[in-house]
Amino acid sequence: MNNYSNILSKEVSAVRLVSSANQLRCVQGQFRNANPTETMSESMANRSFAYFTIKDRLPQILTKVIDTLHRHKNEFFEEHGEKGVEAEKRAISLLSKLRNELQTDKPVTPLEDELPDAALWNQHLDYQRNLSNGNGEPSWFQSPWLYVECYMYRRIQAALAQNPPIDNFDVFKEGKVQNFFESQEAVIALCTYFQELLKNIKDLDEKQLQEELFKLLQVSLWGNKCDLSFSAGEGSSQKSSPLLSLENLIPYILVNDMEKLWSLLVNAKKRNAEKSNVRVDIILDNAGFELVTDFVLADFLLSSKLADEVHFHGKSIPWYVSDTTKCDFNWTIKQLQSANHMWMSRCGINWEGNLKKGVWVYHDHMFWTLPHDFSSMAEVAPDLYADLQKSSLLLFKGDLNYRKLTGDKKWEYTVPFHQALNKFRPAPLCSLRTLKSDTQVGLKPGQGEQIQASEPEWMINGKYGVVQFAAAL
Repeated sequence: MNNYSNILSKEVSAVRLVSSANQLRCVQGQFRNANPTETMSESMANRSFAYFTIKDRLPQILTKVIDTLHRHKNEFFEEHGEKGVEAEKRAISLLSKLRNELQTDKPVTPLEDELPDAALWNQHLDYQRNLSNGNGEPSWFQSPWLYVECYMYRRIQAALAQNPPIDNFDVFKEGKVQNFFESQEAVIALCTYFQELLKNIKDLDEKQLQEELFKLLQVSLWGNKCDLSFSAGEGSSQKSSPLLSLENLIPYILVNDMEKLWSLLVNAKKRNAEKSNVRVDIILDNAGFELVTDFVLADFLLSSKLADEVHFHGKSIPWYVSDTTKCDFNWTIKQLQSANHMWMSRCGINWEGNLKKGVWVYHDHMFWTLPHDFSSMAEVAPDLYADLQKSSLLLFKGDLNYRKLTGDKKWEYTVPFHQALNKFRPAPLCSLRTLKSDTQVGLKPGQGEQIQASEPEWMINGKYGVVQFAAAL
């Protein structure tokens, strides 16, 4: 039995146990666990946020993808001749079929491409079939939201992968590029602030360094609002300097563990002064403005000597409309380098230098675009898990990473973060996330209910955020 099969049998057993639990109560039309130690299967109930995502937002995204391919028809012809046009037609046909399957709640079907992760995806479909206990095939509206949402993006990739010579075309690239350019004012303000800070960074005392770290953590947190999958690909750029509004946004940080991050980094530095490097890993979310905020934070960690190296983890295929791929990562640095603004250009040149020196390292791994939550990583992707264990601190950006950290379950708000992680703690970790889905843990008693009373959409509107820490096991 391979690693995946082991997990499969354990997960099926676990869910059977869970499905027999009847300690559920209804909150605002959503089921939440009355017993914080229990988790539940997350199929979509009508009127839930997940239901409307599948019903409305995902078909909109697919329509935009089809339109993007159609608009690039001439480009495909110029680059590849008739073969390019034929490939575009076939890809559009596959995507139109996918949209129809989604909208008519057809069963989820196995992947038919030959990409390296296809077997894992198809084994996971078998796992979903086992969950149904003979109640029919898993379908778009009768399966866990996280699974079918990830599956849609993987099927988009399959439609292209099966149709060379356009198999490397990123259908989301235009939106990511547009987000970057529409955020120019904010990028200039941030690069200018940071370059001015670097002039005096050696003269800052510990308290001032801490203040600057907290500032840049918050910029990186609120940069996470720029998510194109959340807006179905519509504009979501950062129009003005985020630094101006940080003070006003502090009340909207529901869990604020920045002090814990500071203590961890300072102590790691002291412990490792003689021996090994302090390594921070950033598991990236969106390209565009958010990626620039992550770069600034990473540079600050090195320049302040709080860290010796920063490792970035992106996606190996276009994902969730605006997620960062290697192409996006490199393109952004090149754009900054060639900018006609002095401080933007200086940032780009410095960051390219960090990559060349090896103090910044970019990774992508197939696991980040699988449907599994992170508690499966040690068995499904032991190489990635072992690599993350080398880190002093893991920073997980964004909502999708939070959903995968917590198993995308409807936990009680007060369940401790470390409990929801389900033993996924390869190193000390922290989530920097603005809330865009209805999963949240680690709140104080009554905190979630109090906000819910006045703001029913508080978990899905991107207005609130968390900087939420958990120590290593």
